[in-house]
Amino acid sequence: MFDGDDFRADMVISIGGDGTFLKAASRVGKKNIPILGINTGRLGFLADISPEEMEETIDEIYNNHYKVEERSVLQLKCDDEKLMEYPYALNEIAVLKRDSSSMISIHTAINGAHLTTYQADGLVIATPTGSTAYSLSVGGPVIVPHSKTIAITPVAPHSLNVRPIVICDDWEITLDVESRSHNFLVAVDGRSESCKETTRLTISRADYSIKVVKRFNHIFFDTLRNKMMWGADVR
Repeated sequence: MFDGDDFRADMVISIGGDGTFLKAASRVGKKNIPILGINTGRLGFLADISPEEMEETIDEIYNNHYKVEERSVLQLKCDDEKLMEYPYALNEIAVLKRDSSSMISIHTAINGAHLTTYQADGLVIATPTGSTAYSLSVGGPVIVPHSKTIAITPVAPHSLNVRPIVICDDWEITLDVESRSHNFLVAVDGRSESCKETTRLTISRADYSIKVVKRFNHIFFDTLRNKMMWGADVR
């Protein structure tokens, strides 16, 4: 393990699951170092190189036969010092109710224009990379990695006519949360902190991207079918 962020590398290799990959991405940050994910975990959507493919993949990298995909990152701005220690998310930023408290009200604006007030257990703001993670599990859409979009998906909304919405990733999202317990949780790529009710959250695309190493013949739709059993008829 590296101590701190004072390191340089031609490539970072993440060995583990997608959680390990997210940690690697947070350490790499703005360094522009490409990350190769080798999956020794369960699903492995970001870390999609199996151990059996590892040797062949390393050979391909030595022969410069690979591609690098740029993945957008979300940035959170607020006045909470703890959250501001690392405000960047490759997958998602989620606003959630605390414990067993009643649902929260999330007043949501896009570029300053009122969108709606979500009465829900939470709200997931996801990048295309994160669209196959938490967002998908609460009914969000699968988004192709390079589509330059952000998905906004409610968690257990009180109203059945509230659906996920996809917006341009150069738009700014503002969230003001009301809660009976006067606090709520903010999870940035799974790292959660408690926030007080008066904290306004502003979410936008960060000014850098994460570089993900893929095999030269990698196709997103293949991963979707193989990892997610997407479209499979199990009858």
